[in-house]
Amino acid sequence: MDSKKILIINGHPDKESFNYALAEAYKKGATHSNAEVKEINITELTFDPNLQMGYRKRTELEPDLLDAQEKLKWADHLVWVYPVWWGSVPAIMKGFLDRVLLPGFAFKKREGSLWWDRFFTGKTARLICTMDQPPWYYRLINKCPRHVAMKKLTLQFIGVKTVRITSIGPIRLSKEAFRTKWLQKVEALGKKAQ
Repeated sequence: MDSKKILIINGHPDKESFNYALAEAYKKGATHSNAEVKEINITELTFDPNLQMGYRKRTELEPDLLDAQEKLKWADHLVWVYPVWWGSVPAIMKGFLDRVLLPGFAFKKREGSLWWDRFFTGKTARLICTMDQPPWYYRLINKCPRHVAMKKLTLQFIGVKTVRITSIGPIRLSKEAFRTKWLQKVEALGKKAQ
């Protein structure tokens, strides 16, 4: 059986953030499971995050985005690591999604129809999200706006059916023991390639 091909996409703009430690923990676990692992640290890419003309006119993709598209095509399993800010993702990650998951690459609208073809079928995903509120509060009171947007309106829209979510919080006042526990849990997810 072929080893699983895993792509870890880190959407946090700060390389010293807990999100980077989480991405490394997942990578460590996945490497131990003999998975093939590639990474994209969005903040290290050189690109304009603004989809300047929307979908009316195509903006040429920068080399880093072309490389990112190749990695996205290559992967069986997509692991997105990012903080939930203002109920959403950091601006640089939103710009990455806008610029990379384009019509003709991730999906294609059907002529004269409301329906579309999904080009990411067969892939799975894991969302690892940090937040400054307890996950139960985010779920019950705020109704998980970013989880819905990322899982249903982004990944399932392009064909990724199985999307699992790991919510970690509150981070802001967390102690070292809390963070260590989560690093261990995320490493275990990597070992299972989930």
